[in-house]
Amino acid sequence: AAPYAKHQPEAQALAQQLMIIDTHIDVPYRLQSEYEDVTQATQKGDFDYPRAMRGGLNVPFMSIYIPARYEREGGARDLADTLIDLVAELERRAPDRFSVVVSTDELEGLMQRGLIGLAMGMENGSAIEGDLENLRHFYNRGIRYITLTHSKSNHIADSSYDEQRLWDGLSPFGQQLVKAMNDTGMMIDVSHVSDEAFYDVVGLTATPVIASHSSVRAFTPGWERNMDDDMIRALADNGGVIQINFGSTFINKRSHAWSMDRQAKRKAYLEKHGYEAGGPEADEFNKRYSEKKPYPFADLDDVLDNIDHVVELVGIDHVGIGSDYDGVGDSLPTGLKDVSSYPNLIAGLIDRGYSEEEIRKILSGNLLRVWQQVENYAATH
Repeated sequence: AAPYAKHQPEAQALAQQLMIIDTHIDVPYRLQSEYEDVTQATQKGDFDYPRAMRGGLNVPFMSIYIPARYEREGGARDLADTLIDLVAELERRAPDRFSVVVSTDELEGLMQRGLIGLAMGMENGSAIEGDLENLRHFYNRGIRYITLTHSKSNHIADSSYDEQRLWDGLSPFGQQLVKAMNDTGMMIDVSHVSDEAFYDVVGLTATPVIASHSSVRAFTPGWERNMDDDMIRALADNGGVIQINFGSTFINKRSHAWSMDRQAKRKAYLEKHGYEAGGPEADEFNKRYSEKKPYPFADLDDVLDNIDHVVELVGIDHVGIGSDYDGVGDSLPTGLKDVSSYPNLIAGLIDRGYSEEEIRKILSGNLLRVWQQVENYAATH
């Protein structure tokens, strides 16, 4: 049964009526790995057109995801172009269902026409390849935010996941890039960056920034991939917004501890036997680990707790949703398994006493404000 049953009718209605923007859905990379036609219902994955319509999703940011290895191996810019082509292809295949969007003023009209607007964000600035001309190139191709780095420190910024810190924050080029992104009208995404890089960014940027898919560190103590309370306060002072990631490991202490333990044990096992980190032995280890110790999924309430935490800390204007659908594998919380389940989130928000206006801010209003401020700054500078 759907959670918060007594609020479901109101939640279903609100999901259709209010604009829902989710800033992080990993469809392009999923399609490149294993193509499925998401203009129709699909067997796999967390996103397709019918489920998005059921969930009331209006503007998913398609993640143009560049794995960290492209920084070393080259080819990051080309991969980004290929993934952008995949998004454009969705509109070509089904112009009555999808439309690529690049500005806030396109969004209202889309809703009236019943189209889903595909916005694009680039996950990992490696594709800039140290050349500000590439920033302009990707802006012209429709990218509207860039996550400065991913799982490894790159030529722009240090990564929260990488023990090797190259820059103690932003690189000199990263500092230039922040200013250029402000001038271009490109939102800056601080998810994945190290704490020092985050503070460097908020110190330099002339516009509010986003964390496109991060959650609250208070629920995952010591984990730098999420934002701690001081960072959330600094983000609010900057006018920015944290878009809560739904992955169980991001939002729940038990799920997080399970993932960290598996990671440590897997690393030790692979090193002991001299196996490759990304090889079949790693998958095999994961399977055995899960059989012995099933994954403790988070649930909808954990996402609500993360939202509540931000609101109690800095008010209603600095939180949104960046689910990471299609990006976190089988780790999504009970009650939020795919893009059809936003009404469950809304029902939970109603149950916790959020007003319709507050729910509108969480679902899209806060992110829209930041996006518009970024557009306006570029238009006047």
